[in-house]
Amino acid sequence: MLGIATAIQDLVIIGGGAGGLVVASVASQLGLKVTLIEKENKLGGDCLHYGCVPSKTLIRSAKVASLMRRAQEFGLPAVDFDVDLAKINARVQSVIDQIQLHDDPQRFRDYGCEVLLGETARFIDSHSVRVGDRVIHGRRFVIATGSRPFIPPINGLEQAGYLTNLDIFSLQQLPQRLLVLGGGPIGLEMAQAFSRLGSQVTVVEMLPHLLPQEDPEISDALRAVLEQQGITIQTTTRAERVRREKDIRIVECSNNISVQADQILVAVGRRANVDQLGLEAVGIKYSERGIQVDARMRTARKHIYAVGDVCGPYPFTHMAEYQAGIIISNAVFRFPKKADYRVVPWVTYTDPELARVGLTEKQAREKGIEPTVLRFPFKDVDRALTDNETDGLVKLIAHKGKILGASILGSHAGELLQEIVLAMQTGAKIGDISATIHAYPTLSQVNRRTVNTAYTPRLFNSGTRKIVRWINRLLP
Repeated sequence: MLGIATAIQDLVIIGGGAGGLVVASVASQLGLKVTLIEKENKLGGDCLHYGCVPSKTLIRSAKVASLMRRAQEFGLPAVDFDVDLAKINARVQSVIDQIQLHDDPQRFRDYGCEVLLGETARFIDSHSVRVGDRVIHGRRFVIATGSRPFIPPINGLEQAGYLTNLDIFSLQQLPQRLLVLGGGPIGLEMAQAFSRLGSQVTVVEMLPHLLPQEDPEISDALRAVLEQQGITIQTTTRAERVRREKDIRIVECSNNISVQADQILVAVGRRANVDQLGLEAVGIKYSERGIQVDARMRTARKHIYAVGDVCGPYPFTHMAEYQAGIIISNAVFRFPKKADYRVVPWVTYTDPELARVGLTEKQAREKGIEPTVLRFPFKDVDRALTDNETDGLVKLIAHKGKILGASILGSHAGELLQEIVLAMQTGAKIGDISATIHAYPTLSQVNRRTVNTAYTPRLFNSGTRKIVRWINRLLP
């Protein structure tokens, strides 16, 4: 038996994270018959409960702890204190609870959306999914099931025990020693946060550079800052075996490196949640990277869409929201629209932050472009000096006056990047940024001063000096 059949829904959404919720909200408010299916007992997805929100809340507490210990740098007495991780994570949960109000299932039900919590969906044909003892039929579907931590096949890891982003925010005691497997964004953010809270932290990364998607010059500069702050970083190093002796976990690595830790955080990547969806039965193509979609976010079955981490190419909440807009245009308004990934910003929320958009210097050269590379350090920006936040630099990649990309390592880099993002999106040139009045003293002046370095050699060369002298002699 196929179970109890229901009426045909206009839209069936599998997954209640950022992408699924945006589509469900808009489609329901426009009067479509929508069913939203979420396997957890609450909406919000990984970002709200285990990712963006809790990590940034924890990072903020760690920043305050760092400032308290650094108080003498600001002419104030330094503060010595013990960290109660249970209280910090209680604050993390309180912030999650506040934001959860926006994702209250009743809100969506009030829009007319059917919300099914604690349920999984599996395709039984191209227009039907089984949910418990029900079969739900739909004209169109959206798969928004997200991703989960990838656990590497390291000998002894399972037996020794480990943490991921799914449980690190529920820890009640601060580990004296924390080993972080993975030098990507999650690994580095948590490494620095726990180091600032008082843990001895070691990061093990198998590749030569941290944050391998970033410009090596910038990621190496961040590494130097993190090491100066007391974090031990081992790159070109692979964890090979783990054993446990009472409460101590001993990780044997390549290069004859052995690390002892009280806790191990695994942060080596993500895997798309495509299991148990029955995708094979309906001819939807996928790999370990996720579901294959076209520029309109359609799978091989054109009435079935995918959004967010489950299809990539970027595992960011803001990307899921953007893709949801593409699906709304195509699936709800039936107006053809394609995703455009030419200007995608992202941020690693270490301190200093590392923000990036567009091409790196290497990527530009690989495309056959000889770029103009502009740099400016934060230590030469007055506001950075007043704030005592002078680490980092801006690296701008341009060609014929147009911005191809930018990497910003510095205080509030994520906020500063948006000016560059807007310039790239609208086709503005570096001269437009130079001509824009930037308030003093703000950190945003770093963008203007970076682009101004393109004009300095031409402005103050001998030829320009001769022209200026000639003009001033000729004209009264």
